[in-house]
Amino acid sequence: MKRLENKAALITGGAGSIGKTTAKLFLQEGAKVWLVDLNEEALKKTAEELGGKNIGYTAADVSKSADVQRYVNDAVAAYGKIDVFFNNAGIEGVVKPIADYPEEVFDKVIAVNVKGVWLGAKYALPQIKDGGSMIITSSVAGLNGSPNVSAYITSKHAALGVMRATAVESASRGIRVNAIHPSPVDNRMMRSLEEGFAPGAAEAAKKELEKSIPLGRYAQPEEIAQLVVWLGSDESRFITGTSQVIDGGLSVL
Repeated sequence: MKRLENKAALITGGAGSIGKTTAKLFLQEGAKVWLVDLNEEALKKTAEELGGKNIGYTAADVSKSADVQRYVNDAVAAYGKIDVFFNNAGIEGVVKPIADYPEEVFDKVIAVNVKGVWLGAKYALPQIKDGGSMIITSSVAGLNGSPNVSAYITSKHAALGVMRATAVESASRGIRVNAIHPSPVDNRMMRSLEEGFAPGAAEAAKKELEKSIPLGRYAQPEEIAQLVVWLGSDESRFITGTSQVIDGGLSVL
């Protein structure tokens, strides 16, 4: 039997590299998947690339309450339930020292990465079946400090607060809530950050960042997705309230 057979999964940030790759593995493991992202064309393309079967989507702004209620209602209307919620949508902001960080960018990062996660929990948890699973995407940035990305650091620490609060509140229903903490992942977000760290020398910035990781490289989206599959499956049925670090040893240093 496949690990997610007969389960319905909801994924925010579904058109991004981690969300899309996770959706692919969820489908392979027998789940029906509902994707959420801001751009409808990107969602349509993602659904088509993943085969168009047992997959649907809602274009929504995760920082807006009405949009969050709508994507949750759409998923339940399509599949009758939610078993797994990958509360994953997030943005990186810009690379600037805190004294120069634009306040409007800080507000946007907090709105998506914190309020978006909180709203997702608020409206999805009542619809998640007893014994289900919610996985929140934090980051190694949610465990330590780093210069010039203060909004992102702040938001990913705050995501842990959402995880811990909802893990305790949901335990009586057997719903597990955990956070994942990836190191840099080889995707669009890191291309943006690399350019921000070293304008015009992004590749050199990438090489320096890779040197800081004991395993010597970035994570691949599939490696993150494999952890999410496990946390969404019944194999993790006694794991809740945890920070699952997947960083090639970066946090050891």
